[in-house]
Amino acid sequence: MPPTTKPAALFAAGLLFGSAFLIARPDDKTRPVRDPAAEAVAAKAAPVERPEQKETAHDKSEKFDWKKPAPLTPALKDQPNGGRITGFEFSRDPLGADHPFQTLAEVMKKESEARPKVAAAQRKLLEARYDLKPKFDEATKMARGKPLCVGPTARLAEGVTWEKLAGMSPAEVKKAGAFPYPSLPHPLHANGGQVFPAMQIKMFPRLERFDVEFDLPEEFLPEFPPAMFLQQRPELGDVSRGQVIHLGNFRELLKEIMTPVQLEGMRVLLTPLPQEEFNLTDDRKTPHPQMGVACFDCHVNGHTTAQFHLSPDIRPQERRFRLDTTSLRGVFNQQIHGSKRSIRSLDDFTEFEQRTAYFNGDPIRAAKKGMQEIPRLNIPHASQAQAMLDFPPAPKLNLLGRLDPKRASDSEKRGEEVFFGKGKCAVCHPAPFYLDHQMHDLHLERFLDEPGDGPIKSFTLRGIKESPPYLHDGRCLTLEDTVEFFNLVLELNLTAAEKADLVAFLKCL
Repeated sequence: MPPTTKPAALFAAGLLFGSAFLIARPDDKTRPVRDPAAEAVAAKAAPVERPEQKETAHDKSEKFDWKKPAPLTPALKDQPNGGRITGFEFSRDPLGADHPFQTLAEVMKKESEARPKVAAAQRKLLEARYDLKPKFDEATKMARGKPLCVGPTARLAEGVTWEKLAGMSPAEVKKAGAFPYPSLPHPLHANGGQVFPAMQIKMFPRLERFDVEFDLPEEFLPEFPPAMFLQQRPELGDVSRGQVIHLGNFRELLKEIMTPVQLEGMRVLLTPLPQEEFNLTDDRKTPHPQMGVACFDCHVNGHTTAQFHLSPDIRPQERRFRLDTTSLRGVFNQQIHGSKRSIRSLDDFTEFEQRTAYFNGDPIRAAKKGMQEIPRLNIPHASQAQAMLDFPPAPKLNLLGRLDPKRASDSEKRGEEVFFGKGKCAVCHPAPFYLDHQMHDLHLERFLDEPGDGPIKSFTLRGIKESPPYLHDGRCLTLEDTVEFFNLVLELNLTAAEKADLVAFLKCL
């Protein structure tokens, strides 16, 4: 179908092919993929058997020229612009349209054609900053067996070593432009919004956007599907059984494990709701109309697959930062929620996440795109379901969250000493859950010609090996990168051996 086809014709195509919507991926146009979500909101073609199904003289809407409508009265020609609204109109024009009356088909054509260039530019940026050839840890794996990538991956300036860099003052690092971990941008910052990795889109085609694609290599991401642990049934281990939990299977998997209240909460967490880029309007960034995204589309199995969007809490647009999806594991033991918002209860977080992350904190755009108010009756149910999500097992930790000397290696025990001593990690990440329920400002503007991010919540380090990449925007691809980052930012001057031991300890958490 030509990209300039009118929206009405696009909808007609949906009626005609509603039972088999296909997406041709930009990277493989010969391999169509079914889009069940598009099928769900489309109607199947019915045979024309009744007279009322045939086109009649009454069917004038398709012939209507919406750019040159007939005026109510000829008298309007003497009024400004003939009585018409000729500029941008919020209810009519897509967000970010280049001109009034721009159609979704025009936006889709332009941004689909630009997508390869957007991806290539981001890949060039990443390759300039990182060595993206994965190197794997042969001994340590995630809960379901995915190997960890080891680093550091960051590329240093010519003639600079990690030791030399650590010996420089923040001012010297800034003057030399040598800080190896600047903020990681969204690949398409102007549009922003939620972006999902290819491994997830392969299973759920409805999550693919026509304007932008995920940027980091799969080897540096968490497992998909991730394991799911429940604190009320720890003896069961991974209750996902290797499946992605969704509306079609959650009752079968969890009905004998969760209470009816918790199951109802899971239903809420798994139900797609309209979102900025995934909705039924012309403002969307998906080829076909979508019901939206669910909480567990980002927090897959209560964890993450490193989906990202932009922080909804900052303006102007240019000042917003990339925000990596965090794990919900162990959220029952956290006292504040959200990187910037410092929300104080799971109920509030459940309710307001939709208004902020889903719609960038903009209630006007949310209303246009079909925001659904979550009934207050259901919010505590969703909170209870989240409160069941547990950390992965850490067999080398004792009841106080410290290493059991009988189970730990010498390197891990030395790493624990660095963590609670010279490394100063425990200031923000004390045992047993390795978080302090506070927000901290690293003042990265000391090292970079960037304004810094201000206070950001310190997230738990329990199960941290399962949640790459690291920091709020994913700029540190491995645990080794994270240790190097904090060695510079906190001016620790750790030795190479101390850094290696610290990484060994982090893998035990």
